[in-house]
This record gives sequence, structure tokens and C-alpha cells, in this order.
Amino acid sequence: MKTYRILPFCLVSALLASCSAVQSGSDEFKSMAVDPAPDAGFIEHPERQSKHSDLPFQKVWIKPGSSLSAYRALVVAPVDTHYMMEMDWLHKMSSVNVLSDVKEDIAELAQYFRGQVIKNFKEDPHHRFQVVEVSGQPVGPAVRLELALIEIDPSQPVLHALSWAGPPGTGTAAGMINQRRAAFEGRLRDLQTREIIATFADRDMADAGPLDLTRLTWYGPAKGILDRWAEQFVQIANRDPGEAVNDPVPFTLKPF
Repeated sequence: MKTYRILPFCLVSALLASCSAVQSGSDEFKSMAVDPAPDAGFIEHPERQSKHSDLPFQKVWIKPGSSLSAYRALVVAPVDTHYMMEMDWLHKMSSVNVLSDVKEDIAELAQYFRGQVIKNFKEDPHHRFQVVEVSGQPVGPAVRLELALIEIDPSQPVLHALSWAGPPGTGTAAGMINQRRAAFEGRLRDLQTREIIATFADRDMADAGPLDLTRLTWYGPAKGILDRWAEQFVQIANRDPGEAVNDPVPFTLKPF
């Protein structure tokens, strides 16, 4: 992936000066920053979704009477990035070369997300699902996990320099957090009936660090969010009836 080596020294001083302010109000910052993402269109009936207290995702719908216990095999489809191309900040890119690089990065992030999901299920000590990667491989009852990345906010200061320019403790801190979000929509499909048995969507935010002062990238903490979702998919698949899978809290600031 492409990297950008521009890091003004003022960024470091502003970040350090605002550490205490962000840390002291971390829960409030997170609750304000991580509202559910607008419905992107990957899920056909988003109005059926609601928040489930026992699941970590902001929006969930489960077909009445369906259960993951009926399936023993899992297919992870390539991650859809179509909706990512509609992000507002992407349309404001003035450099054709940088825009091309970002589009390549988005494609690689989609491959990374799918790879992490497959890796986590394969390494699951409970072996909850047989992961099917070869077309035509014989399987029993199988479900397909279909995912779409719909948002990744840029964290590289060179893309949104103005949001880092405010006085320490004001716009700087708010911009720092708001730029570290990612969102996805997903669905589970019964491979035999082709019917959707569940849909879910989430927008999450990474910690405001750690920062690599030499190899900053626009997608910054996005991989950490993707890793978390991949882990949660396995946790949900393995949970006992009535067991809750929660999001990790609290939000913490770790600048170095």
C-alpha cells in the first residue's frame, strides 16, 4: 500500500497538548463520534434492523426461526467496495495520482478484511465452521458471509490538514477522533436456499494511536477496526445461547 511521509512538527505538539483533554472525556467523545452510518444500500431492507443488546453491532436483523447452529460450513465472499467510492472526501481529491493510489488502497483493504475473517475462522480453536475457499468443494449446510466496506475516514494529516490546525483542545481533538472511523454492512446467506438469514451493520472507531511518525497512511487505524470485526464474527459464531458479545471499551488515547 502507498504511504505518505508528510508529518508537520506542529501535529506532534498539538497532539501532545490535547492528550489530557481527549483522555478525560473519552467516553463522551466516542458516544458523539460513533453514530450509526447512514444506510448505504448493500442491505435490501435496512428498516428491519435494530440494536441487539447481546451483539456488538449497531444494526442487526435475524430472520425469525433461523440459527447459525444449522450450518457447519462458511464461505466468505469478496468484500464489496462499491459504496466506498461514494465517500465525500474521496470526491474532493484534487490529485489524480493520489486518488488512484487511494483506490488501490481501498481494494487492498477489502482483500485484507476478507483475509482476516478467513484467518480468524481457520484459527478458531473451536473449529466452529469449515471455511470453504475452493469453488465446487463439497460441503454440508453452508452459509455465505457477504460484506461491504461503506466508509473509512482518512487519518493522514496531509489529506485533511485543516482539521488538525485548530487550537489544542478544540477542533484538533475532535478532528482527530472523527477521522478514525470505519463502517461496514453485512449479510448472511443460506447457500442452499439463497435466502438472507441475517443482516448487520456497524460503524466503529479506533484509538487515537499509536502513531507511526515515519510511515503514516491515510487509512491509519482502519486495519485495527477490521481486525476487531473479524474477531467478533468468530465470537458470535461460538457464543452460547444468551451469551453477549460486547464491543471493547473504553476508548483510550495512545499517541506513541
